[in-house]
Amino acid sequence: MLANLLIGLVALIHLYILYLETAAWDTPKGWAAFGLTPEFARATKTLAANQGLYNGFLAAGLLWGIFAPSFEFKVFFLLCVIVAGLYGAATTRKTKILYIQTAPASLAMAALLPGW
Repeated sequence: MLANLLIGLVALIHLYILYLETAAWDTPKGWAAFGLTPEFARATKTLAANQGLYNGFLAAGLLWGIFAPSFEFKVFFLLCVIVAGLYGAATTRKTKILYIQTAPASLAMAALLPGW
């Protein structure tokens, strides 16, 4: 039960990231969330929307794992989120990615594995 709640939280986080990257990227909300200038946001809007779709796919996989229910889907998509968070933190040098993305997914994985 706890694992599914945490997985749901991770899915909601990624749905919100989907929104930020596809709908709000070139707005003050998107600029603030990602530390962008308006010029950079306009120039990279299409790239961000593509990136946002991937976050949406992560959320969809996690939700599928909850509602299917599929242990394998949960593990696979949590690992995808963890790896993406680690890579993002390493390549952008923004440690907040670890707290926003990697930590919740790692907690969900820790809650999921004892029931395996």
